[in-house]
Amino acid sequence: MKLLHLRPRELRALSRLLPCLLAFFLAVCAVHAPAQESWPARPVRVVVPSSPGGGTDTFARLLAQGLSEELKQQFVVDNRPGASGNIGTDAVAKAQPDGYTVLVSATASVAINPGLYRSLPFNVERDLQPVARGVNSPMAFCVHPSLGVKTLGELVALGKREPGTTPFASAGTGSTTYLGVKLLEEASGARFLHVPYKGVGPAYQDLLGGQVKFMFTDLASVLQYVRAGRVAALAINEHSHLLPAVLTIAEAGVAGVEISNSFSVLLPAGTAPAIVRKLSEATQRVMKAPDIGPKFDAQALVPVFDTPEQFAASLKKERTAWAAFIKRNGIVQEQ
Repeated sequence: MKLLHLRPRELRALSRLLPCLLAFFLAVCAVHAPAQESWPARPVRVVVPSSPGGGTDTFARLLAQGLSEELKQQFVVDNRPGASGNIGTDAVAKAQPDGYTVLVSATASVAINPGLYRSLPFNVERDLQPVARGVNSPMAFCVHPSLGVKTLGELVALGKREPGTTPFASAGTGSTTYLGVKLLEEASGARFLHVPYKGVGPAYQDLLGGQVKFMFTDLASVLQYVRAGRVAALAINEHSHLLPAVLTIAEAGVAGVEISNSFSVLLPAGTAPAIVRKLSEATQRVMKAPDIGPKFDAQALVPVFDTPEQFAASLKKERTAWAAFIKRNGIVQEQ
């Protein structure tokens, strides 16, 4: 290969041309490179793997409203209920990792279901990218007045005196509404009668009507009924200023019932780190915004300001703990 020899005059001409060639090359790269810096450049779909009206849906709609304002692009909620959240979760796990499909999920779908089902069409750790814990939603043991118990201790005593006879409602085997009662049974030795429903909506209807006598449920969904006196809150998993007189479960005399419910934000695995970080930071700003933040508080939703890395680590611990509890109690759900 022969070297190219240029005369001084030609070298000067080439040196003047090189900046133009470099600018042209960079412009071409900018056009063809993924537009991560400009994300979101079109509407974003927010998948909620549950029906409208529950705590997850409430959080998702408030978040979508705030993100639309914060990022100047529309975030549209898409409810995809079914199979205890697995249908909507699977849709996001298999979506393109471009930032335009977001999952807003309750704890059960991403922390409990992996240990509950014999097989799933997705793997939470492999197929989903944690973005932000989002919010915690305190959960309370709530009873219908006809049951005649005033404290959690009285409920436990009833479950020991008449084991397996007092009916409680849940949104289905494996839901937090079910597992909270199973934790109470394991910790206290009481036994109750499980009445599963397909979602919290019909469960609440029968609880309010007295057909079932108590339920362990998120405060965001049941607060209106507690305030109206239609059900009574016996104990709560964490203090809430919205029900300041209600004791925690431990304060009510039962230790070892450690359960939390959160509504969190995830993306398909493989999403660019810049998009993950941008969505995480935008989520935190929304929860602090003066026009949106108070709405979370009014719905008994407690913001959690964590990083994607912190959320991923805590989610892994939850999956491990729930898998052990589910195995210990022989709880199995077929897909």
